[in-house]
Amino acid sequence: MSISSRFAVGIHILTLIDFNKEGTSSSEFLASSVNTNPAVIRKLMGMLKKAGLIEVHPGIAGAKLAKDLSQITLFDVYKAVNVVQEKELFSVHDNPNPKCPVGRNIQNTIEPLFEAAQLAMEKVLGSLTLEDVVKDIASKENMNC
Repeated sequence: MSISSRFAVGIHILTLIDFNKEGTSSSEFLASSVNTNPAVIRKLMGMLKKAGLIEVHPGIAGAKLAKDLSQITLFDVYKAVNVVQEKELFSVHDNPNPKCPVGRNIQNTIEPLFEAAQLAMEKVLGSLTLEDVVKDIASKENMNC
C-alpha cells in the first residue's frame, strides 16, 4: 500500500502553475502534464483552493498560487489533498487472536511506533517547501540545456 497519488499530483499541479505563471494553467493544460483526465485535476484544484494554496475564478481558465512558493510546505499539500487522517497512515490488522500473546499485544505495541513514524514523516514534509521543488526542477532543466 502507498500514499495516494493525489499528493504527488498536488505537488505537480502547484509546481506547474508556478513554472507557467506567464501562461494559462487550465485544467486541460495541467492534465496534459500529469497525463490524466482534466476532471481529476479540477477535483484536486478544488481541494488546493479550499486549503488556500491556489486562486481560481469561475468562468476564467487558469489558476495562480495564493501564497509565495516559500510559504507552501509539502505538508500543506499533503493535508490539502486529504492523503490520510491524523494517526492513520499505517493500518493495523483487525481481530488478532486474543489467546496468543503476540495477537493480544501486537496492536498496542505497534500503534505508537506507527504514530511516531507518521509524525516524523510529516515533520520532514513541513520542512520542505514548494520553492525547494521548483528550484530542484529548474536546476535539472538547466543542466539538460
